[in-house]
Amino acid sequence: MPRLYEIMDSQYRSNNNEINWAELRKRAQEKIMAEVPPEILGKYRDQEAKNIVRKKLTTMIDLEYSALPFNARQSIIERLVNEIQGYGPIEQFLDNTNITEIIVEKYDKIIIEENGELKETDVKFDNEEHLRLVIERIIAPIGRRLDYSSPMVDARLPDGSRVCAVIPPISPDGATITIRKFRPNVSINDLVRWGMLPEKLKESLAKCVKARLNIIISGGTGSGKTTFLNALSEFIDPRLSIITIENPIEMQLRHPHVRRWEARPANIEGAGEVNMMSLVQTALRSRPDIIIVGEVRGKEAYAMIQAMNTGHLGSMTTLHANNTAQAMERLIAMVASAQEYPKDLVPSLIAESVDLVIHIMRFPDGKRRVVEISEVVGERNQKIITNLLVKFKVDEFKDKEIIGHWEETGNKFTKRELLKERGVDFDSFL
Repeated sequence: MPRLYEIMDSQYRSNNNEINWAELRKRAQEKIMAEVPPEILGKYRDQEAKNIVRKKLTTMIDLEYSALPFNARQSIIERLVNEIQGYGPIEQFLDNTNITEIIVEKYDKIIIEENGELKETDVKFDNEEHLRLVIERIIAPIGRRLDYSSPMVDARLPDGSRVCAVIPPISPDGATITIRKFRPNVSINDLVRWGMLPEKLKESLAKCVKARLNIIISGGTGSGKTTFLNALSEFIDPRLSIITIENPIEMQLRHPHVRRWEARPANIEGAGEVNMMSLVQTALRSRPDIIIVGEVRGKEAYAMIQAMNTGHLGSMTTLHANNTAQAMERLIAMVASAQEYPKDLVPSLIAESVDLVIHIMRFPDGKRRVVEISEVVGERNQKIITNLLVKFKVDEFKDKEIIGHWEETGNKFTKRELLKERGVDFDSFL
């Protein structure tokens, strides 16, 4: 079948007849509203609901435009189904498993990330109103609003994908929306196959998780931090109890005993907010063995460090940073922002709590790779001392792909004895 929107732009001519897209869409919507039960119409992206709508539209299009080629009619039907029962022009990208991110920079400019590479598309919304309609359709079922007083939304779709929408006055050139698609059931073996880390390093990190080291995963936006943390969870002892805390929920841990908690923004009246800090504090009273915070961004980092320092061995979190050393600097700032602990003692508190820092980077060739692994060895002059153990070294850039290898730095892994005390034999990372 030809790609949607290539066969039809605003009009399609055949046998001296014109199909006006706006008029056809209006009539199709009226037909569906009149003939389909209301409860079906609200089930956006639901396959059963789509099939019901598709059946109605097929009858209509086949009858009215029988002169058109079969492929053309099918493309028209699918586009109408997407407009009525889906998310309009971007629906086709949501259904494509090779596409991991959709960025609508403006109503007439849509960019996708496909197989790790950003690409411009020729797909667009009709106008700003059309884009805003689809955004409202996306956020309405999850109880969020987007208006002048609340011009930003960061939320989770029912399938686990993450959506961030911004409208004027924050975005003066018009509404924008980014959807980072959730990739379910990504295992650590998948990450090895995709070149994120080598097999030997996977086995070594598995031992660190089994020994219940407290781990922080750092990296830039879209580097794969949450995916990597999710994959590491398969090495957690199945007898342990885990609480995950996120905003919004993205992880689906491969573990039998997981309680998933999600922070909640204030409602339209400004009440009902449940922030990350309060959830971590509540988790401390809920008898988990391990607490996993999807991402620390502010003062909740203090509660996370408290969890790591009060017997919740094996706890993990992610944060934004450019390398493992900077991750510690950012963590100091976030913990201090809670103003719950003397500022000059924060570095020593973190040094006593965090064992391992893993840094991930998204490279120009689109691939994500583990680029640094450091252990936290102490504190000096209110700075956290890290010991770089493993690094990724770039050898060459060949055929648009980065070729490199992982190597140990030769620095002694001081926590090897700690792993041994916890019943885990450890020889080397690589």
